Amino acid sequence: MSSDPWGRVDETGTVYVRTADGEQVVGSWQAGTPEEALAYFERKYEGLVVEIGLLEKRVKTTDLSAKDAQTAIDHIREQVDAHHAVGDLDALKTRLDKLVETVGKRREERKQQRAKQSDEARHAKEALVTEAEELAQSDQWRAAGERLRSLVDTWKGLPRLDRKSDDELWHRFSHARSAFSKRRKAHFAQLDAQREEARKTKERLVAEAESLSGSTDWGLTAARYRELMSEWKAAGRAQREHEDDLWNRFRGAQDIFFAARSSVFAERDAEQSENLKLKEELAGEAEKLLPIGDLKGTRAAFRSINERWEAIGHVPRDARPKVEGRMHAVERALQDAEENEWRRTNPEARARAEGLTGQLQAAVDKLRGQIEQARAQGNNSKADKLERELEGRQALLDQALKGLQEFGG
Repeated sequence: MSSDPWGRVDETGTVYVRTADGEQVVGSWQAGTPEEALAYFERKYEGLVVEIGLLEKRVKTTDLSAKDAQTAIDHIREQVDAHHAVGDLDALKTRLDKLVETVGKRREERKQQRAKQSDEARHAKEALVTEAEELAQSDQWRAAGERLRSLVDTWKGLPRLDRKSDDELWHRFSHARSAFSKRRKAHFAQLDAQREEARKTKERLVAEAESLSGSTDWGLTAARYRELMSEWKAAGRAQREHEDDLWNRFRGAQDIFFAARSSVFAERDAEQSENLKLKEELAGEAEKLLPIGDLKGTRAAFRSINERWEAIGHVPRDARPKVEGRMHAVERALQDAEENEWRRTNPEARARAEGLTGQLQAAVDKLRGQIEQARAQGNNSKADKLERELEGRQALLDQALKGLQEFGG
């Protein structure tokens, strides 16, 4: 018979392990010496020790789910409870029990963390909705519109709430955006005629661009696309609700053509990378034109930059939206300034202002004559009344003259 502190082998070859509940049969060993039998089952115990140690480390240092951790604990516990190893099995059970406690704490912590994240997401979305509803009443069309688009991106990055709450908040959020869009559309209604013409021109350009997208005549087609781009820029802006869609189709058609050309001329990647550096420099040069002071000079400078831009050639496709977006932003600022200049120098508006000024000047002159006549006749009461009327007409005349100065006259 052979034994150690945790087990023994009797004369029949039966192996026992000592536990707090007394000796338990481990198994039968007939193939060798009792020492070999104990060594074999001690190795099984060491294997369980290693397995538990690894599981403890995974629970402590990884994102192992509570469900998977419990499954692993149950699997090891079955082996320990089966008493097929010689060693301190009670110590292993104690370690497993502590693991169960640890996993339970982790489960509760994660539950609380999810609840906290959900609460934070709710407050964040409520704040977005409140801001969106305030922006819906704003008259700062560009700034408010850009901020609303930023809020959408922020919303998309937040976790979803329960379906009912999320839908209710999204409905308010979406409604605020829609209300703002309707007000802005009404505000720019007077520009529809001009933008409708631009839309028709751009639809024609889009149709031609799409018809050319499958061409393999790289040189001529690329040149034609450059001409189409010049025509596009000269056409002005279409209605906002059409502009982006038309632009996406126009650029999409060119992307198809240039992507095909790029696949044929893959070796030009180095050249396109150099083009990107040049266009980034030009975009930086264009951005320095802002804010616009001298409109005529800025327009000429931008035209020069744009001519050099068009002469450079294409850039890597993945970099194109960013660098072109920078130029597009400067161009839109220039177009806005031109629209403001056009409104300021509108000959019809100037004619109306001059007509009004002339009428008011005539009325002021007439009142002055009537006042002099009344004073001469000794009718001071009538003269005083006419003096008060003159003050009102003179104030209107001063205001009209000030408005006329804005037309450069």
